[in-house]
Amino acid sequence: MTAADLTAKATERPARATTPGWAALLAASIGQFLVVLDISVVNVALPHIREGLGLGATGLQWVVNAYMLAFAGFLLLGGRAADLYGRKRVFLTGLGLFTLASLAGGFAQDGAMLISARAFQGLGAAILAPVTLSLITATFPEGPARTKAIAMWTAVGTAGGATGGLVGGLLTDLLSWRWVLLINVPVGAVLAVIAVCWLRPEGDSAGRRRLDLPGAVLVTAGVGLLTFGIGEIGDHGWRRTGPLAAGLALLALFAAVEARSPAPLVQLRLFRLRSVAVGNLATLVATMAGFALWYFLSLYMQNVLQYSAVRTGLSFLPHTAGIIIGSRLAPPLMARIGVRRLAGIGGLTAAAGFAWQSLVLDADGTFLTAILGPGATMALGFGLLMTPLVEASTSGVESAEAGAVAGIVNTSRTIGGAIGLTVLGTTAAHTGPDLVDGYSAAFVVAAAITTAGTAIVPLLPRPRRAPRGEAEATA
Repeated sequence: MTAADLTAKATERPARATTPGWAALLAASIGQFLVVLDISVVNVALPHIREGLGLGATGLQWVVNAYMLAFAGFLLLGGRAADLYGRKRVFLTGLGLFTLASLAGGFAQDGAMLISARAFQGLGAAILAPVTLSLITATFPEGPARTKAIAMWTAVGTAGGATGGLVGGLLTDLLSWRWVLLINVPVGAVLAVIAVCWLRPEGDSAGRRRLDLPGAVLVTAGVGLLTFGIGEIGDHGWRRTGPLAAGLALLALFAAVEARSPAPLVQLRLFRLRSVAVGNLATLVATMAGFALWYFLSLYMQNVLQYSAVRTGLSFLPHTAGIIIGSRLAPPLMARIGVRRLAGIGGLTAAAGFAWQSLVLDADGTFLTAILGPGATMALGFGLLMTPLVEASTSGVESAEAGAVAGIVNTSRTIGGAIGLTVLGTTAAHTGPDLVDGYSAAFVVAAAITTAGTAIVPLLPRPRRAPRGEAEATA
């Protein structure tokens, strides 16, 4: 479907005609690409950052963690702010903060300045990411047009993570490590022009509503501590459970506060919707396993096969293509066989790819024998899986709460990735001294996790059938 087709679908009802469909989709896709790209793009540049700024191992770890903790902690806050103050306003706020922080990080003169810039980058990303999804769900009515838009958003966002190593390697080798951050500045400027010119404000009444500050503080601290605690357990074992326990306690307190708040940050009744509750649970579990596709294959190629960063990034191009192909195939397949059946097929395909990958990893492996086939299978499966899960997780929700639900979806993905890194990393580290055996064991566990996540899919509700006239109009 072309951008013109999507625009036509988005403007069929007068209430949704404020923002052109193509503008919402373009802004959402580029914004999500930037957010996901910056999770991984700095990894390849870390050795050069260490040399340039004299950082030790702990400092380098915080260059990554500062972004992730701020990103995870503020996602729900960013999503709710979009509902209260308008998507265009919040989109530009998040994009501006992200772009300025990227500029500051690119010119950082010491480790403290770089880590601070990465934290503000994460904050900007947390404000921006939920808006990218809520722009789509608020602009496109439920049906085939929204499904196609979500598929494109999923594919572009996943491509950001997949190409992070390649982009980082090329920029670092050809220019400088600073350009892995500075590249965001011109892209952010172009995206700001698109947002200013074509995104339409929802109205002034939303801006007079107050944000639930106690809930915002509790959920930000709780999710941040939860993410940090999961990483601490992965690095130091179960003797470091304090941050994890504190995070869970704060989230429990957050739920109690929200239940009594007259204007809560997250309406707990949203979780009574089976689509939201089951869809996010399945998303969290699937993301746990999906981390293995990029992380452990990258380690295998660089640590075992001795690939350069650029060659590793290029080797991931078929995987990126698999994600994109799966995401593009998802909408017509969903129309034919349904959300649950397609998500089940995608999950089982990804699980088979993980199992296949665990069998072919070898110290003398090649791209053709050990990477291409199973990697493309995993990627295709996840492309088929994630689009119906996002569609299910956001269905049945009013437009006024689209940002809050988008924040929940992004939080599920982020927490799932953090848990997956801990579980799979611990599995690989404790399997034995041989790297290949550890990576193979991680892929076996990833296959089991993906199968478990797929078993949740049948609990998703059956989608409502559109009236015959509406179905024909959106076909």
